[in-house]
Amino acid sequence: MKKLLIDPGVCGFRTLVTAVYDEDEDEVTLRVDSGCQHVREMMDTLGDTFDSFALCLSRPGKNELYQFAAEHFPPHAACPVLAGIVKCAEAECGLALPRDVSFTFEE
Repeated sequence: MKKLLIDPGVCGFRTLVTAVYDEDEDEVTLRVDSGCQHVREMMDTLGDTFDSFALCLSRPGKNELYQFAAEHFPPHAACPVLAGIVKCAEAECGLALPRDVSFTFEE
């Protein structure tokens, strides 16, 4: 099990992702606790279990999460929550190393 806390910045809608990989089924189950109404609605609509390869090894913007967001989220291309959810799933499924990421503004 992997857990990832996402602090998306100015909106303040922190998100905690918990991922559990089922190796026999090649599926990942995601629990996503978010302050963002749009993220909660996405997970309610899509469910919590995903094909690990389809979710994690798709081209940018092409998996179920991004497709849903493209249709239903407000315009906000820089939202890091979707990438964070996928990053947590990748690490849990052994498809990426669990390493921290960050954005840092420099003057």
